[in-house]
Amino acid sequence: MEPETKSEPNLKQAVPFFGVSNIEQSVSYYVDGLGFEITRKWIDDGKLRWCYLERGGAALMLQEFWKEGQHANLPREKLGVGVSICFFCEDALALYREFVSRGINAARPYVGNGMWVTSLSDPDGYRIDFESYTDAPEETLFSGD
Repeated sequence: MEPETKSEPNLKQAVPFFGVSNIEQSVSYYVDGLGFEITRKWIDDGKLRWCYLERGGAALMLQEFWKEGQHANLPREKLGVGVSICFFCEDALALYREFVSRGINAARPYVGNGMWVTSLSDPDGYRIDFESYTDAPEETLFSGD
């Protein structure tokens, strides 16, 4: 019988990978509006094609669809339909205030499933939720600024 050995978990992190229609617009939204930072990128023929964005312990990737040529892959369907990414955070209300101060149209926070939740949609319609645990009663609406 072989001795049992403990190993590190093989899976480390799930990172959303969004296909976007305009990478410059999306990067501006995530960097200038939501406070993410580009930590890796692929530039091809002088054009940003892909990037890896991080904020705290969270990450996501963006890549613009090819609109023409042999790699053309722009979908005919509306982007973002049915996609919702939830970022768990320490203070969703603080993020809501920050996003609104930067001109982001974030939904008024409410309590759902024991968490403050504020939602927004990126330029391609991907739904992004920021959530933090709370003891406030279910369905409470944020009444602050």
